[in-house]
Amino acid sequence: MDWGLQHRLSRIFKPDTGKTVMLAIDHGYFLGPTGGLEVPGKTIEPLLPFADSLMLTRGILRSSVPPETNIPIVLRMSGGNSILTDDLSNEEITVGIEDAIRLNASAITSSIFVGTPHEHETIMGLADLVDHGQAFGLPVLAVTAVGREMKRDAKYLSLCCRIAAEMGAHFVKTYFVEDFEKIVGSCPVPIVIAGGKKLPEKDALQMAYDAISRGASGVDMGRNIFQSDNPVGMIQAVRAVVHKGASVDDAYDIYKTVK
Repeated sequence: MDWGLQHRLSRIFKPDTGKTVMLAIDHGYFLGPTGGLEVPGKTIEPLLPFADSLMLTRGILRSSVPPETNIPIVLRMSGGNSILTDDLSNEEITVGIEDAIRLNASAITSSIFVGTPHEHETIMGLADLVDHGQAFGLPVLAVTAVGREMKRDAKYLSLCCRIAAEMGAHFVKTYFVEDFEKIVGSCPVPIVIAGGKKLPEKDALQMAYDAISRGASGVDMGRNIFQSDNPVGMIQAVRAVVHKGASVDDAYDIYKTVK
């Protein structure tokens, strides 16, 4: 890896812990104004001091994040469909590498849909993104998106994560499932977990704790933070789990105390 690429990764993964708390706010690219993100700037502003990076689209970055904000950006580069379609896997690369550079992205990301009708196109899109990113020192995050009919288990997600790493992704986002350590053990690059659908706060903290204890290098949470009744307390609680090794009970106390 060259210096610039390593430097960008070190802004996302904190050098003192080697882990990251990413705030996912890219849901609108296929869900529209999902709950909690109707006014993105209002949602983002109080959470910025506690996030290690933001994962979002270029439209929300330009419109809703103050340019003086010193936070690493993981830029969503794929899309092209909506929740109204029958096939969410039909994604393409929607952002040029030049725009990612203009936006000073620290990493770029796209989804792969393994086992779906558009598996080949999304994997090739990831491979192209890695080539373009490598040319400019931009690391690539691969998101192992799951089609409606795909089973989320360690065998399937191990396949997805390994393919992403083989294509050259520098880190991978996937789901936390039973036998998660098998996914980590067979993927040669860092894994961050997706927060997924909104859970009760203590359950979300338990998921983060279990993932970190079984080898995850961080979390990329969205709805479990911005849809909480106490988003600032929740992101601080997640940080305590990821960066300080806090127990679930101690982290939950942080959530309640801030609330």
